[in-house]
Amino acid sequence: MTTLQIDIVSDIACPWCAIGYARMEQAMAQLDGELDFAIEWHPFELNPDKDADGEPILEALSRKYGRSPAEMQKAQSEMMTIAHELGLNFERMQERFTRNTFNAHRLVMWAGEQGRQTDMEKAFFDAYFGHAADISDDEVLLRCVESIGLNTSEARRLLDAGEYAERVLKEEARYQQGGISAVPAFIINQQYLISGAQEPDYLVQTFRDIAAGTVS
Repeated sequence: MTTLQIDIVSDIACPWCAIGYARMEQAMAQLDGELDFAIEWHPFELNPDKDADGEPILEALSRKYGRSPAEMQKAQSEMMTIAHELGLNFERMQERFTRNTFNAHRLVMWAGEQGRQTDMEKAFFDAYFGHAADISDDEVLLRCVESIGLNTSEARRLLDAGEYAERVLKEEARYQQGGISAVPAFIINQQYLISGAQEPDYLVQTFRDIAAGTVS
């Protein structure tokens, strides 16, 4: 059976990244028994400035996109509906604050070495969008680590020691230099780029075309 390598460039603070992966899960389920998938997550920071951490999300988005808070609230509500239909917990996404996700990315990289990268990402998505948790706070991150059954003592040690920090920075630079300026970005077989949270049917056909070698 053909295996597609999918490298996902994503930020935990990006709602479309959570939605995009949930849609991709649906596509992969449709292709069960036809194609195999190898998934690897890579870091991207929407809010790399740690000094700008902690602003109410609607205010931050209004300023960033030049739209009114009411417009941003409507857009967020529409995303909440989409997420709910996909089985995602976005219940408190409008109550969240801007958060720096650098340490969360370090833990995702660590979890990947134990085959639990996707579980770690999903736990962070749930904490941030479902519970408006402060995902820049080590204690919140460690609760997520515990929730997926990984060793919290080891996770705390690596956070305190600064482990994986250099690797996260190198990964971020690599993909930015490669032209990734927005997320989610799905890179298939290190050759084909799918940008944004595409619908499952589109993904199914694209995966089939790539596997068959019919994509130019």
